[in-house]
Amino acid sequence: MAMAGDPDILTDFVLPPNLTNVDGNFFTFTGMRVLIGAPLPPTFKVLKASLAEFPALNGQSVSYAVLLYPAGSVNPVHTHPRSAELLFLAEGALEVGFVDTTNKLFTQTLQSGDLFVFPKGLVHFQYNSDAKVPALAISAFGSANAGTVSLPNTLFNTSIDDNVLALSLKTDVATIQKLKAGLAPKK
Repeated sequence: MAMAGDPDILTDFVLPPNLTNVDGNFFTFTGMRVLIGAPLPPTFKVLKASLAEFPALNGQSVSYAVLLYPAGSVNPVHTHPRSAELLFLAEGALEVGFVDTTNKLFTQTLQSGDLFVFPKGLVHFQYNSDAKVPALAISAFGSANAGTVSLPNTLFNTSIDDNVLALSLKTDVATIQKLKAGLAPKK
């Protein structure tokens, strides 16, 4: 059995190799300030406070994300291989769901104030089905580096052979190529 997660640390916190003396600034992340008073983005957007953005999280087994869902937007099907996700819906409504290892789909319609847990490593999604009202959610993770594997990007924006994808998804190469073209960056 393989397990992935943050290692336990033997000190109160972990300093990057280039730092020897820190103050409260090291433990403060200001990257979310851009949200205050900002207009809603035109497409789904996530702002992260994970190990990559906030080095003080090293060894703390936590991270955070703010998710902005304009009307009708989706956080595409994805997984977090190293953590569960606890999503708090602060504004709006979301359709959410995950698929367990027996291929059972669990869905829920969330309203403002609801919490929903996506178990570690399972495929899941969030969708703002409201055509007019945006949604805002905050997610907590039990890892400083939960990782995100976007299934559309992983399947169709990598060099996996089209024949392998067509056989795996029980379709034809032409359909795979159409899917890839639809995910290609717009120029």
